[in-house]
Amino acid sequence: MVRDFESDGSFEHGEIEVVVTRPRLTPEAVRAASPLLSAAERRRASRFAFDCDRRRFVLARAQLRRLLAARLATRPEAVELVYGVHGKPALAPPFVTSDLRFNLSHSNDLVVYAFSRRCEIGIDVEAVRAMRDADDIAARFFSGWENRAYRSLHSRDKPLGFFHCWTRKEAFVKALGDGLSYPLDRFDVSLAPGEPARLRRLERAPGDERRWHMDSFSPAPGFVGAIVTEGC
Repeated sequence: MVRDFESDGSFEHGEIEVVVTRPRLTPEAVRAASPLLSAAERRRASRFAFDCDRRRFVLARAQLRRLLAARLATRPEAVELVYGVHGKPALAPPFVTSDLRFNLSHSNDLVVYAFSRRCEIGIDVEAVRAMRDADDIAARFFSGWENRAYRSLHSRDKPLGFFHCWTRKEAFVKALGDGLSYPLDRFDVSLAPGEPARLRRLERAPGDERRWHMDSFSPAPGFVGAIVTEGC
């Protein structure tokens, strides 16, 4: 579904599209982007403690509206969004009949967007780096099988294995629409470097493993991403 690519751009496969951007966090870009946001999004932007986080949010949401508008044949300012119980964005009427689904994620200065027709979708991206508390996080948030698989990795492979697991789990719960309210130990994902991305086990969620498709990709050097779709 998603192939590795090492530069900004986009990838399409059937009804799935991934777009990768690196927005320039300049004051001029933020001023141009701000009018595209809704009043609620501007209020949310104003609550960020750090200016760099506010700029990233404004530019990422403005770009989302531009990308949605291009696919809906309308103006970015006309795009209206609604949010699920756990915060997942979706199109509001009158665009809901387009059956366009989308999701986004960002890490550092990189933002990735995923679009699909008819099937639920989730995406996540992270910069791969060593973290002092990675073992503790894995013990707390990974499933038992995932934690054992992670701890069995060679030390040089553990950072990539950790973020393979993290992005794949995040992308799944985002596609599900439940956010972190869905217990992370109720499903297993593959994580070893070189092993294909897949959902190994799933408990008490819509459908079953066969309805969910999981893939990994590299949006830029030093980053790993995951995308999950249902029924595509």
